[in-house]
Amino acid sequence: MKLRHILFTMALAVTCSTKVFAADDVLRVATDATFPPFEYVENGKRTGFDVEMIEALGKAMGKKVEWTDIDFKGLIPAVLSKRVDVAASAIYITDERLKAVNFTHPYYTGGLAIMVKADNTSIKEPADLNGKKVSVQVGTKSVQFLTENYPKVSRVEVEKNDQMFELVKIGRADAAVTGKPAALLYAKANPSVKVLDKTLTIERYGFALRKDDKALTEEMNKALEKVRADGTYAALVTKYFGSAK
Repeated sequence: MKLRHILFTMALAVTCSTKVFAADDVLRVATDATFPPFEYVENGKRTGFDVEMIEALGKAMGKKVEWTDIDFKGLIPAVLSKRVDVAASAIYITDERLKAVNFTHPYYTGGLAIMVKADNTSIKEPADLNGKKVSVQVGTKSVQFLTENYPKVSRVEVEKNDQMFELVKIGRADAAVTGKPAALLYAKANPSVKVLDKTLTIERYGFALRKDDKALTEEMNKALEKVRADGTYAALVTKYFGSAK
């Protein structure tokens, strides 16, 4: 009986250690897959630049990626509550966000842009936004930027990126302020809208992690270096944006 008890205890210890090891092999990632070309759903499957980047990083780290879909405004809270390890959803690295979370090294550079209807002649430059209805996505840099720089704008805040664009398309908003890559992609598929040439800001994208998860942050940064060095990064940039960056 004593020997049986010892063997059972040893088996239990092995089982527990295996479970912990398995958990370490999983990278739990949250995204809001409504923001092409970074993350979106096509034929029932998540895809996009961020999605393929995270999968490439997971492979480089020897981890299986486990995805969770969350509205954009809930991404960082999900990281902080330990529901997920990483938020990957075209998130700008800002001073305000750095107070709450860490970011990996920047993996792409973009910026905010203005989208209007193709026949719009009243908005030709950023200053023309004042006094207009401008759609923005809740929880994004666009909200803060307009509040601080264009206080006379009437913001129309929506939950999803596609809702923001649709308001401009149907004339319920005069303009939308969002990331330029996404705006250009939408305008390419919808000639009834256009994107102004002038970029409002220059922003760096990063993957968000908890401040106390320094080991994972370092591991992801090393994986970023690896996918840049082996050509994976350049191939994905060309695939989704048309040129290596």
